[in-house]
Amino acid sequence: MKDTLSAPIAKPLTVIEPVHGWQLISLNELWQYRDLLYFFVWRNIKVRYKQTILGASWAILEPFTTMVVFSVFFGELAKIPSNGIPYPLFSFTGLVPWTFFSVGVSGMTSSVVGTSGMLKKIYFPRLIIPISQLASSFVDFLLAFLVLLAMIAAYSLTGEAHIHISFNILWLLPLMVLEVITALGVGLWLSALNVQFRDVAHATAFILRLWMFITPVIYPSSMLGSHWQLIYSLNPMVGVTEGFRWALLGTDTSPNVMIVASVATALALLVSGVMYFSRMEKTFADIV
Repeated sequence: MKDTLSAPIAKPLTVIEPVHGWQLISLNELWQYRDLLYFFVWRNIKVRYKQTILGASWAILEPFTTMVVFSVFFGELAKIPSNGIPYPLFSFTGLVPWTFFSVGVSGMTSSVVGTSGMLKKIYFPRLIIPISQLASSFVDFLLAFLVLLAMIAAYSLTGEAHIHISFNILWLLPLMVLEVITALGVGLWLSALNVQFRDVAHATAFILRLWMFITPVIYPSSMLGSHWQLIYSLNPMVGVTEGFRWALLGTDTSPNVMIVASVATALALLVSGVMYFSRMEKTFADIV
C-alpha cells in the first residue's frame, strides 16, 4: 500500500517541434489551446472599446456614416442604379459584410507584430493570434447586421421598398463561411508578410480601399458586361456582397455557377495563406 502511494505520478509530456517545409495547420493543437483563443478574442473586444466615448457604437457608426456619404454622392449625384432598391438600403447591405471583411483583415495584418512580447516568451500556436482578431470583428458585424434588419423593416413598413424575407435568408450562413475563408486567407498572408516588411500594414489600407471598388458595394455587378462576369467572380467578395442583397432584399443576384470561381479563389487563398504562415512562424520571435 505504501509503495502504491509513494509511486511518482506520471506528468504529461509535451514535445515542441519546429515546422519543416510547407505544412497545414494542426487542428488538434488549436483545439488544445482553445481557452487561449477565447481569452484573445475577449481581450481584443475589450481593448477595442476601452476608454472610448461611444463604445460599441463605433461598430455601427462606421458603415452607417459611409452609407450616408455614398447615398449622397453615388445615389443622388451620380445616380448609380441600385436594382430597384432605395440606395441607402442597397449600399448598407453591401457595407455590412464588407466592413467585417475590411476590419478583420486590417486587424489580422498587424496582430502578430502587436503581440511580439508574448511571442518571445511562451509557446502557443501562432495561428491563434490572427484568428482571434477576425473572430473579435464578428461582434461588430452582428451589431451592424441588427441595424440592417431594422432598416429593412423600416423601409418595408413605410412602403418605400417591398421586401419580403424568404427562405433565401438561410443562404447567409454559407455566404458568411465564404467570407470568413477569404478573410482568413488574405489576413494570414498579410500578417506573416508584415512581420518581415512593416510597410505591409500601411499598404493594407490602400489594398482594401482598391478592393472595395472592385467589389459591388456601391454599384450592382449588373453594370459590368456579361463577358466580364467570370473574371469578376474570381473576387470572392463579389459573391458575398451580391449574395447578401439577394438573400435579404430579394434582388436578382442569386448565387449561380459563377460562385464556384469565388469559392475556388477563396480556398486557394486560405490553403496558401495557412501554408505560408506555418512556414514563416518559426522565425517570428527572431524578427519581431
